[in-house]
Amino acid sequence: LISFLNELLIGKERITDLTYLKNEKLGRRKTDRKAVFDLYCTNERQEKIIIEVQRVKQEFFKDRSIYYSAFAIQEQAIRGREWTYELKNVYTIAILDFTFDDLKTEKLLHRIKLIDEENHEVFYQKLTYVYLEIPKFNKELEELENDFERWLYAFKNLHKLRDKPEELQFGIFKRLMELAEISCYNKKEQAVYQESLKEYWDLKSAMDTYFKEGKEEGLQEGEQIGLQKGEKLAKLKTAEKCLLKGMTVAETAELTELSIKEVQKIAKKLAL
Repeated sequence: LISFLNELLIGKERITDLTYLKNEKLGRRKTDRKAVFDLYCTNERQEKIIIEVQRVKQEFFKDRSIYYSAFAIQEQAIRGREWTYELKNVYTIAILDFTFDDLKTEKLLHRIKLIDEENHEVFYQKLTYVYLEIPKFNKELEELENDFERWLYAFKNLHKLRDKPEELQFGIFKRLMELAEISCYNKKEQAVYQESLKEYWDLKSAMDTYFKEGKEEGLQEGEQIGLQKGEKLAKLKTAEKCLLKGMTVAETAELTELSIKEVQKIAKKLAL
């Protein structure tokens, strides 16, 4: 993780040590929504680093990443004595197995800060969001030019490599390949890994199937009322199939890109 972060956070002081923190953050009241990070750690300078691995597309993922960073900001407040409001850097890093629909660019690495709209200069240095759209990375092993590209290749392809490629048999990547070998897992780790894969592929397969069926049915019915209305109808039909198959309102909304209210309305109509 130290090696990966040092490649990712170019221009920053190098990280030499990390301490893992509790990854579940609660609000101040019982009724407040909590946040559970995939990884949450701090370095030797007490900077906070949140790392999220998002496998399934989520419509409001940018909003979610901003919301998560708020926990790392608020917990820095010193209670019970005078505090000047000085904050340590907060980094929110997202490794995504999907691409953003609203970003019409082949660029896969996005480093985001607060800027002045007029002169485009950074207004505040201590808050950083990094998004990696892994599906956009298409280089082959022999094309890799640096360690950052090797990390991207590993994220995208490690699960399907049948042997240890020579290009990843040195330094930290040799260690990575050793740790990633499923044959080294004990029985408990094997079971957890296989269950995780099963859940992911079951969900992805179900989503793909429901979307295809709903789209075909909806577009057929929508041919007479125009393409735009037909696509909307396709999403509604897909939502019905998802709900009837037992998917949650949130999962259905994420798949179909309908609003939560629209999906709730369909669920109510179906008496679910």
